[in-house]
Amino acid sequence: MSTVLYIVVPCYNEEEVLPETSARLGEKLSALYEEGRVSSKSRVLFVDDGSKDGTWRLIKDMNEASGVFCGVSLSHNRGHQNALLAGLMSARGRCDCVISMDADLQDDIDAVDRMLEEYESGSDVVYGVRSAREKDTFFKRFTAEGYYKLLKKMGCEVVFNHADYRLLSARALNALAAYGEHDLFLRGIVPMLGYQTSTVEYERGERFAGESKYPLKKMLALAFDGIFSLSMKPIRAITACGIGLLILAAALFVFSIVGVCLGYTMLNWKLLTLAMCLIGGLILCALGILGEYIGRAYIEAKKRPRYNIGDKVGLGK
Repeated sequence: MSTVLYIVVPCYNEEEVLPETSARLGEKLSALYEEGRVSSKSRVLFVDDGSKDGTWRLIKDMNEASGVFCGVSLSHNRGHQNALLAGLMSARGRCDCVISMDADLQDDIDAVDRMLEEYESGSDVVYGVRSAREKDTFFKRFTAEGYYKLLKKMGCEVVFNHADYRLLSARALNALAAYGEHDLFLRGIVPMLGYQTSTVEYERGERFAGESKYPLKKMLALAFDGIFSLSMKPIRAITACGIGLLILAAALFVFSIVGVCLGYTMLNWKLLTLAMCLIGGLILCALGILGEYIGRAYIEAKKRPRYNIGDKVGLGK
């Protein structure tokens, strides 16, 4: 029996690139079907993340032209991770496996074949991993690779140079549905599922058209989500820093007492001011880190929905 495959593609203002994306993905599914690799029930599922351009109109037009395309429209922009989750959960129960990828055609579509091979060999999770970053700027390459290493040092289980290009089996999708946190970082959650995994290397290309929907501000927000949702080490670092400052204060106190006994002058006001500024800055940083965790716990306690589906086409009931 052929595999029912859904390819989930989150979209935000992708009117320029969507016609080419749909054409290439449609060709890929047709080729896989002709080879007997996937079932005729396989689909390309686009998720419109509250776009302000004609993205949703294009998705509906594609569905009318071919039943291989279906779509989900979120009622409000909820960000890439929530849009991706909405697509995965919409595909859940309809397919044997799902592959998520971006709409900008930077992910190598031909890697889908090798992902299916790994799935057929027994893998429940197949990660698409970049083989190199020569096309990135020095700043992008340095910060991205440094971030993955930072997450690893903080005890977070992530796959190096992997973004959101991956295959999940139906079993992995069901397990993912049990994770209910509001601030999603799927790159860190998926490795927690614990099923058999494998990797497929690919070379990431240039964006086909349009502008990147992940400017520096959003990249930093995603980076903080990864750290604060997966690791407790920032809080433990505050404790270690506090203990270190106490030890330093005790040493300075002893040094000052000894200095007075020996007839030396106490530390002058400049050094005292510098020390107060240093300690004050550390306290404010500590409060900021604690505030991040408390604020996220407050949002989680409200149990608000992560997204609302406004419309859908081609998915039936």
